[in-house]
Amino acid sequence: MITLVYGGSGSGKSAFAEDLVCKTNYANRYYLATMKSFDEESEKRIKRHKSLRDGKGFITVECPVDIENAIIDKDSIVLLECMSNLVANEMFRDENSKTFIECADKILDDVKALSKKTDELVIVTNNIFEDGISYEEGTKEYMRALGFINERLAEISKDVYEVVVGIGIKL
Repeated sequence: MITLVYGGSGSGKSAFAEDLVCKTNYANRYYLATMKSFDEESEKRIKRHKSLRDGKGFITVECPVDIENAIIDKDSIVLLECMSNLVANEMFRDENSKTFIECADKILDDVKALSKKTDELVIVTNNIFEDGISYEEGTKEYMRALGFINERLAEISKDVYEVVVGIGIKL
């Protein structure tokens, strides 16, 4: 079963998703972390997220690409945090970036494979589509991939929540 948690930056979507996971009775709670550390600011964000998970019983697995290869136990719930980082990592992982459809197809296949390895999968993703700013083509391609993935994930998810000011609204 897949649950999708969607929201803007600073919306509280991560805390909401963690709470969803923590309310379950699974023997294993995995936190599949997709963020790569590129600089001091990203390292601070990673440390902050880790500290927010302290004491919640998560087993953290760093997996910035190829999430289908994550080693997890069957009797488990997995929190994938977050799709926007995964899309960027997969799309721009080598010198020749993938097209949005190549990236989206790979990630969707990986999500389906991962969901077969666990009892429940909670995916956090971002709403980055409402700022009205015009971007360069590489960023537009990334946004197309994330938008396409978000739509497909919503279709295959049992539950979809949009989080606004920390409140999860079931769609």
